[in-house]
Amino acid sequence: MLMILSYIQARELLEARDRGRVVVETSPDLGISSVSAELGLDGVSFASGERLDWPMLEKIRQDLMKCYAVSAQGIQPVQRFSEKTNRLCSLLPTTGAPSMLIAGFVMHRIKEIDPWQHAQRMVAALAPVRGQVLDTATGLGYTAILAAREAEQVTTIELDPGVQDIAQMNPWSRELFTNPRITRLMGDAHEVVLGLADKSFDYIMHDPPTLKLAGDLYSSAFYRELYRVLSRGGRIFHYIGDPGGKAGGNFTHGVVQRLRDAGFARVVRRAEAHGVVAYK
Repeated sequence: MLMILSYIQARELLEARDRGRVVVETSPDLGISSVSAELGLDGVSFASGERLDWPMLEKIRQDLMKCYAVSAQGIQPVQRFSEKTNRLCSLLPTTGAPSMLIAGFVMHRIKEIDPWQHAQRMVAALAPVRGQVLDTATGLGYTAILAAREAEQVTTIELDPGVQDIAQMNPWSRELFTNPRITRLMGDAHEVVLGLADKSFDYIMHDPPTLKLAGDLYSSAFYRELYRVLSRGGRIFHYIGDPGGKAGGNFTHGVVQRLRDAGFARVVRRAEAHGVVAYK
């Protein structure tokens, strides 16, 4: 399993060295598990066989914006440039599950909450989640993973191969590729949904990128397609950002109005999840 470190693990190892420690426990996968590491004059040797010198760890500690993959060749930032979208994607460390930067935009809530915790809130907004679930924007796959722990099947759509590559390297995204109840589709959600059958999903998780990156996913036309593929009595959670933010009120009002125009009978604001739930 590929070792992934951030400034958090690097800082802990460097501080342990400065305290004179020779053996410590550290996480090789951004906080999911721990392994033993030996601290020497030249660097750190991990129980799993990897070795890093102190200058490498210092480089990781100084970079608050990237996670690093460790291999026999040294360290490399977990990032990809996508030729499909002409955007740079990178894994962004937090104190919990990592987020992702796409073209400089943070893809998750990271203030006073980590992306995994927020994904839990979004899924909880639809609870109980059963049957067939559509996840319109895979990203790192957190909502798909959590929904699949309850639902019969989750179908998730990702536009960017670069994002999928980042997810494959992210330890927190492993279930996205190993859980048989998750079906991954590649393509533009705006186009992929057109090919999905009427009333084929019981729930929809709609957590699109920012409006500047994916304006089509906030359009009336797309909301009508989501309404079409949702079964009678089904629900959709739509993440829209901080309703208390500078532009939150007007933006939320526009989303709610377009959802109602698309046919949704009731739209309820869920402030704790920074979104709304719309009912068919």
